Amino acid sequence: MPVYDPNNPFAKILRGEFPCYKVHEDDHTLAFLDIMPRCQGHTLVIPKAPARNILDITPDDFAHVARVSQKIARATMTAFNAQGVTVQQFSEPASGQVVFHLHVHVMPRHEGVALLPPASRKEDGKVLEQNAAKLLAALKG
Repeated sequence: MPVYDPNNPFAKILRGEFPCYKVHEDDHTLAFLDIMPRCQGHTLVIPKAPARNILDITPDDFAHVARVSQKIARATMTAFNAQGVTVQQFSEPASGQVVFHLHVHVMPRHEGVALLPPASRKEDGKVLEQNAAKLLAALKG
């Protein structure tokens, strides 16, 4: 299996070298909005541990990611008046993984509204700020 690259974009976000629209952080995870969202509120949950994907993360670290993904999923339902939620994780290129730091996509869904194609457009920063504010409010309850 290929080794973890500490210069991947998500590792740079964790080190503060790249900015992000953060909505949650704890000792084990970081959650932030995808800058090329497939829908409004599309959030990524990543471990702070250096893991390429589900194949090399420890069970405990993956459990933290799963718990935060569920927390984000519940909050996106409220924040974006969603009717459902799609949670996805891709491991290795054949599955569609593009950034090789484990990440879970959490996407609020609405009946009859298709997801945009992956990486099809970069969202305006003001929209991302507004969406982060909505999600932060929902996370606070």
